[in-house]
Amino acid sequence: MMTHKLDAKDTLKIENEKRRKILPPEQTLINLDLQTGDVMADIGCGIGYFTIPASKIVGKNGKILALDISDEMLQDVEEKIIENDISNVETILTEENHLKLESNSVTFAFASNIIHEVEEKERFLNEIKRIICPEGKIAILEWEKIDSDFGPPIERRLDRMDLIKLLDELNFSTISTIDIGEDFYGIIAQK
Repeated sequence: MMTHKLDAKDTLKIENEKRRKILPPEQTLINLDLQTGDVMADIGCGIGYFTIPASKIVGKNGKILALDISDEMLQDVEEKIIENDISNVETILTEENHLKLESNSVTFAFASNIIHEVEEKERFLNEIKRIICPEGKIAILEWEKIDSDFGPPIERRLDRMDLIKLLDELNFSTISTIDIGEDFYGIIAQK
């Protein structure tokens, strides 16, 4: 069975005011513990919803690596980089289980609402783990497994306890979880 991938045409749904209200990007990243000076991989960055605010948080000594499997999405991000005169973001076209980054190269790996779309979750999370430096962390944002009038259907959503269990099985440590509004949860774990 093919998993659902976000189509570039769906980007208007992503970049709307309602989403900014229920999922404010800058505050969400701060809540997930993104720090000044971090090197962040924004995995499945899409149109840069989190990429652009993250570039401000990490500052001039930090860096954002915007990764996506869609060239069209990355072109969108590149336009925003130019419009906003941002110098600490690099876009990288990747493959689902090949992030095309050096091992141990990021301090903060961020995956927003994409793990539920991945078929081989264990393989994908191990690939993310590979790029995180020792002492680095992964931050995952996912839909609560509840019925809602927007977002993926409930059967495609990931229960937070299942995701925590999977991270534990993959030897991530210090796993913590936070609520992000009524519709999302965040998980932070150390490599």
